[in-house]
Amino acid sequence: MGMNGAGSDARATERIWAALDGFRIEVPSWGFANTGTRFGKFAQAGAATTIEEKFADAAEVNKLTGASPTVALHVLWDLPNGKGDVAEIKRLERKFGVKAGSINPNLFQAQEYKFGSIANPSAEIRGNALAHLLDSVEIGRDLGSKDVSLWIADGSNYPGTQSIRKRIEWMEEVLASTHAALGEDQRMLVEYKPFEPAFYHTDIADWGMALELARRAGPKAKVLVDTGHHLQGTNIEQIVTWLLHLDALGGFHFNDRKYADDDLTLGSIDPYQVFRIFHEILSSDSASVSGIAYMIDQSHNLKGKVEAMVQTVVTAQELFAKAALVDHDKLAGLQQSCSLVEAEETFRTAFWTDVRPAVKEWRQARKLPAEPLAQLKESGYVEAISKERGARNAKSVSSYA
Repeated sequence: MGMNGAGSDARATERIWAALDGFRIEVPSWGFANTGTRFGKFAQAGAATTIEEKFADAAEVNKLTGASPTVALHVLWDLPNGKGDVAEIKRLERKFGVKAGSINPNLFQAQEYKFGSIANPSAEIRGNALAHLLDSVEIGRDLGSKDVSLWIADGSNYPGTQSIRKRIEWMEEVLASTHAALGEDQRMLVEYKPFEPAFYHTDIADWGMALELARRAGPKAKVLVDTGHHLQGTNIEQIVTWLLHLDALGGFHFNDRKYADDDLTLGSIDPYQVFRIFHEILSSDSASVSGIAYMIDQSHNLKGKVEAMVQTVVTAQELFAKAALVDHDKLAGLQQSCSLVEAEETFRTAFWTDVRPAVKEWRQARKLPAEPLAQLKESGYVEAISKERGARNAKSVSSYA
């Protein structure tokens, strides 16, 4: 299908170009490193083994797509010396031309967090978690990063073993202290997840809990929506619309899923869902739309690291372009008159429109490769890094996660 079904070709092209010019999606440093499942890790020869290699790969993705000028950092993995590594990150920014993006604290890996971090019954352990959060805020401030993204893995596995009520209060206290430390231009994004690793109760299990914790923390706290962190059948775009309505949507961690939190590449299972989410954003009149942080958080367990990241960014661009084609005025009229079939067809026409030719033209006009994945293959970049890093990755230990 051409673009005639979504309006004149010229108007459609204009919408697509305008959408792509304003679209940025952040890549995660950990997406370039060896990852696995809870059962084990499959090492890839070209996986990044150092923070410098992660920056190099992120820069390559941005060079090919023009949409990913920032890379999310994980404090424990990327800045093992905490604030002492800020100078090195700044050096890498200058060297590779991509900037540090969201700062992600780690509150789930240390042995002391067995019974929780910010919701741990131990005041000492909660204090340690808060100290890490405050360090993360300071790192973000030093790097000029806007967002500190919080995923809290706390919870319990068996009924009666923890006080859910007390844990709410402990979280409120720690998050309020973290919010108080934020710089003028910083935000705190509170993520939620219904289960895993906690299987009876997770302390921040849905968007309502995340929203209320953010509200109580303060005005610089918003909700982070991870598209994989929902129960089967959840209407994520409805949640997105509510959060927009409440001026509480901070950003996304994009990935896809079939069964649970599968961390598959964006759009690989349900591209229509991503389109529906983008539509709600692009049709919103909320002033907070401009502040939404689009970020990737997925596990390239089997796909090549750089290839998967380029594929994801390209898919996001194409789906964002499709959503930009929805005729909002026409659709609003059909919705008002309850013209169900006509309204749905107006909506679906944009989704089924093949935007790839227009996106290709946009890339060429912006001096970007017309076909990013093909260019990546032709460049020999993956072969070069696989040869350079292969020996180090061969020594990577495969173990239960």
